[in-house]
Amino acid sequence: MKLLKPSWVSQNGKPIFSVDIHPDGTKFATGGQGEDSGKVVIWNMAPVLREEDEKNENIPKMLCQMDNHLACVNCVRWSNNGLYLASGGDDKLVMVWKKAAFIGPSTVFGSSSKLANVEQWRCVTILRNHTGDVMDVAWSPHDVWLASCSVDNTIVIWNARKFPEIVTTLKGHTGLVKGLTWDPVGKYIASQADDHSLKVWRTMDWQLDTNITKPFSECGGTTHVLRLSWSPDGQYLVSAHAMNNSGPTAQIIERDGWKTNMDFVGHRKAVTVVKFNPKIFKKKQRNGSAPKPSCPYCCCAVGSKDRSLSVWLTSLKRPLVVIHDLFDKSIMDITWTLNGLGMLVCSMDGTVAFLDFSQDELGDPLNEEEKNTIHQNIYGKSLAITMETQLSSTIIENPEMLKYQQERPGAQTSSGVQGAGLENQTPKLTNVVNGESLEDIRKNLLKKQVETRTADGRRRITPLCIAQLDTGDFSPALFNSVPILPGSSAAPQLTPQLSSDSNTANSLCLRANQEPAASPTKNATDDKDSGTPALNSVGPKSNLLLTAASKIEPMKALDSRFTERSKATPGVTSAPANLGISTLDRVKDSGVVKDWKMKEETSSDSEDKGQKAPPLAKRKADMEAAEVVEKRKKGRPRKDTKLMMAVPQAYPQTPVSVEKEMARIPAPIISLKLHTPAVQKSFTIQVGTDPVIYLEVENEASVVAGARISQLRCSRDGREWDTVLPSRIATATGSSDVVAVACEDRTLSVFSACGRRLLPSIMLPAPISTLHCSAFFVMALTASASLSVWDVQKQVALVKNESLSSILLGSDATVSHSMLTDQGVPVVGLSNGKSFCFSSAMETWNLIVDKQDALVQCADFRNCVSSQDALGSTGPLAATQGRTLSASRLASRLSSAPHHLQQGMTLAFLEQQLSSALVLRSTAEYRHWLLIYTRFIVNEGYEQRLRELCKDLLGPVHKSSSSSWEPTVLGLRKRDVLAEVLPVIGQNLRFQRLFTEYQDQLEIVRLK
Repeated sequence: MKLLKPSWVSQNGKPIFSVDIHPDGTKFATGGQGEDSGKVVIWNMAPVLREEDEKNENIPKMLCQMDNHLACVNCVRWSNNGLYLASGGDDKLVMVWKKAAFIGPSTVFGSSSKLANVEQWRCVTILRNHTGDVMDVAWSPHDVWLASCSVDNTIVIWNARKFPEIVTTLKGHTGLVKGLTWDPVGKYIASQADDHSLKVWRTMDWQLDTNITKPFSECGGTTHVLRLSWSPDGQYLVSAHAMNNSGPTAQIIERDGWKTNMDFVGHRKAVTVVKFNPKIFKKKQRNGSAPKPSCPYCCCAVGSKDRSLSVWLTSLKRPLVVIHDLFDKSIMDITWTLNGLGMLVCSMDGTVAFLDFSQDELGDPLNEEEKNTIHQNIYGKSLAITMETQLSSTIIENPEMLKYQQERPGAQTSSGVQGAGLENQTPKLTNVVNGESLEDIRKNLLKKQVETRTADGRRRITPLCIAQLDTGDFSPALFNSVPILPGSSAAPQLTPQLSSDSNTANSLCLRANQEPAASPTKNATDDKDSGTPALNSVGPKSNLLLTAASKIEPMKALDSRFTERSKATPGVTSAPANLGISTLDRVKDSGVVKDWKMKEETSSDSEDKGQKAPPLAKRKADMEAAEVVEKRKKGRPRKDTKLMMAVPQAYPQTPVSVEKEMARIPAPIISLKLHTPAVQKSFTIQVGTDPVIYLEVENEASVVAGARISQLRCSRDGREWDTVLPSRIATATGSSDVVAVACEDRTLSVFSACGRRLLPSIMLPAPISTLHCSAFFVMALTASASLSVWDVQKQVALVKNESLSSILLGSDATVSHSMLTDQGVPVVGLSNGKSFCFSSAMETWNLIVDKQDALVQCADFRNCVSSQDALGSTGPLAATQGRTLSASRLASRLSSAPHHLQQGMTLAFLEQQLSSALVLRSTAEYRHWLLIYTRFIVNEGYEQRLRELCKDLLGPVHKSSSSSWEPTVLGLRKRDVLAEVLPVIGQNLRFQRLFTEYQDQLEIVRLK
């Protein structure tokens, strides 16, 4: 290793806060404090690498200096393609620079002629949104997005293809956000802040995936930056500024379950920056020795406030090198050359250091092909974008086609290649994992079966999933609501067994039990923030370490080097295998008896799902048995009853005694009765987000002439109004336009945003169960399971006392959630995972989501989703489907279906999504799914469907009185949509005749 401190890299002695080497290795950028502004400087790399170039005066050292930032620059980052440089500073701005055509040497205003700029870099865009200093910027893989974080506690995601368009703003940190890193797989972005937390966000829907606080709870003081880093294989995320036993560490977070069992220790002060080498290495072969199979490993550099730098290899138990007192002040940033052998480090003292490693020290870097093989094994896909060079031998007849062929996204491959690729997409696991054959693992699992007893005393064997161990990275979000299908591979539940020797078979059962037992009313945020570590670890995380256990050296082998955290998880060790019991015990809380059968099924996934529901008499007997257990608890409690009580009830509902519940259901006819909210003395409800509306209710606030008066107070944007009602208020809600109040006497009152009554009280046919408002629409769902929706602005009924009997009868499901879309379409979700919306035009209930539908699990449309599509995938359909959908992208490795069958399932699924978005009247989602659907049928060659779609979008070219063609769909002009669809068709040469035909007709129509 060589160490060099080039003294000529200096910003006049002012601090250098950031450094980044250009992807081609010829130059590097620094950012920091200028004389009276922020300064970005681009330097030549050659004088750093070679001494003769440093001495040669004809070789320039500084290439360009930019003083546009008004205040100190905190971060500089090159885009992955090297075309752009992004810089963020204390002036709250992010500037994006691009090299301009060379006009001749120019000087920075006010400087001497010696400092002439050799290259011209100009600011092509200024991104203004942050309200505080910008601390870090980061380009996503393939430069689709640029992320910036700030002391305003937010992270802004910019569309790097359409600056200055903002994709989203991630809010959730309560402290200054000081570091960002993208997952190399492109699935997550992680941020670290002064609020003692590290948050991981999903790029699919830009929602928080996990919030890690435990390793940072002890952290005192602060650091200028918190630059965290993701390993090049995507398996590990390493944070800055963590603490363990009062000692500063860099926390290692495993992608699998976001476990925090290991850390890099040794620095005396807080860690400020962590940076992984972009290469994956393998051990160098000695001359003459036979090549030995060795596990690939990664390399990571850690910089600290203690002015020292350490470099770690995941194959060594101790750091490869530690350099103390490298600088006079804290280390601020680290960057590696793309070949993985050189590293630049900068410090607050205004100097930089270059470390040059040899392959003997680090190992042989894997070439791109080997790296892609590792990614293929872990994630089932290569992370490299491969450009399709051959356009086949088809002659291009239309010049427009040539344009779209050139613009064609490289990630898409021809349908023939896809067909062949799908067969080979499932990575096979080596037959031996951690020294045990798969057969032995299966046998051991079978020996460790766990037995529990139900409330009526029957034995239950907790099912263990021992499916074939051959899956790659797929999201366990599937298991949130869908039982594991026989034949589908559920290996991620075995992951702890394979990747960590501390876990026992019991924890395996815990995983198998938890998810299916989840209540349908429980939403994604409950899952994440429940606070129970056991539940937390099985959220929408990627269980990726399965193949890694054999392909990449696991970090758990380095325990002697890491200080191992205590693996005892609070709340789990007490009764690890008995979580399933609480699902049975919960029957006494359940608001509806019909849930009993569902919960009984949930406790044992292996039971045949095709069984018919037991007769009511048998169910009644089961109820009585449960009641006996309740009575026995008053005396000496049974052993397993204690466990039931130890597990917290995860789903608080209004307790209803079993006798009352049974009385409510007259045999043999089952009448529908929904849960009604209990009338409280006073309560406050918060509705809406922009603006936030607070509704305060005080029942029986005063007595006037013997009548009890209830009061409603509404406050929004600092303005308040109140009104009085003659009956006790059961529930209230509001939107940006109206406030609706349902009372105990079955009246429904609707007020304007200012408190003016809009219409006389509506008499409901039964007590209210659920009330929703959206814009001027009001939806009431009553206890007798009848639904009504009104447009109070036009004073018309959209849905009139529509019964839920058609969707509830014949199943044991109950209503678990409901919503009203912005267009006034009611959506009702049931406990069996099905969601329906009511079409007022057709007067029918339409099934829009079925979480147990095989199509959702097996549809694979990953190749048809572009980076821009993530923006349009929010709306009522996405909200109803929740996280199950993101899993479908990775489901190609889940199903063992042949390609043609999977193709048909994907097609059916996309057409279902399209029709659901149409019936929900969700314009953005309709357009989103239409483009994905078009890409899919273009890729897979469905010509008839494509022609029919284009025909409907184009409509008749010549006007005709007999034509029933509608020119718009959900407010979108169909011909404008066709103009968007045509470039997609243009990417497949097979359809060039169809493309030319419709393009010509579209031009004729537009000229008219």
